[in-house]
Amino acid sequence: MSEPLRQTSLGSTGMKVSVLGLSASYRPGIKTIHAAVDEGVSFFFGFGIDTQLVKVLRDVFKGNRERFVLATGAYNLIVGYPNLRRTLEKRLRQFETEYIDAFMFLGVMKEKEFPPKVLEELVRFKEEGKVKSIGISCHNRPFLGKLAAEGTLDVLMLRYNAAHRGAEKDVFPYLQTHNPGIVSYTATRWTELMRRPKGWPKDERIPDAGMAYRFVLSNPSVHVCLSAPANEKQLRENIAAVQRGPLDEDEMQFMKRFGDAVYSRRKWFM
Repeated sequence: MSEPLRQTSLGSTGMKVSVLGLSASYRPGIKTIHAAVDEGVSFFFGFGIDTQLVKVLRDVFKGNRERFVLATGAYNLIVGYPNLRRTLEKRLRQFETEYIDAFMFLGVMKEKEFPPKVLEELVRFKEEGKVKSIGISCHNRPFLGKLAAEGTLDVLMLRYNAAHRGAEKDVFPYLQTHNPGIVSYTATRWTELMRRPKGWPKDERIPDAGMAYRFVLSNPSVHVCLSAPANEKQLRENIAAVQRGPLDEDEMQFMKRFGDAVYSRRKWFM
């Protein structure tokens, strides 16, 4: 086993987390998830349908629950709000745990999709002790910046990568006062940051997944960068890359330039 993965504080939540988080959405296998635990991954994002993750976490939670941070939640249905209470109770049963570390309202696109009644119910879960922290995942960066400035939520989950750097302007400047936990996703932009965009010189290199993760974690505003490896090889490569630390200045400029090239080809996909 290599040197344990670096841990940090998840904002002001009081929870310690690995800087690289794991989603098992690509079903990497039970062995791979156990390997992640052995390597020091302590932040996991998942749902009941992630049966491999459920099985592993049920096992490792026994007698060692405080070591791990489980993030989950209910998706915004846009046409009608989900039953948050029912979803929470279902997650508690599925993962066989007495509490969820970070329970979030997911997939919010507009401010109006996060009405006061949703926040009130999330706060109630926290008051009951069934949830340690509450949060939101959202594509509306100005709204996230507003929530950060107000200190409304404990955890904010957002897209941030070399091609999508808008959070540097719209969100990160507003974190200082209340210090919410920041969890980023789509570090590789669905692998597009690992593929040569049209017009990119053939004699120039292209990044690997490790560089994409290191780019995200080079920003001190980000506490956890989610990864979704498909197998153990990818997991270990990602961890080894992250262990190298932040990008140097030349690497950072290269990633920004490559990110701009990727973004310019897909401006329709904000």
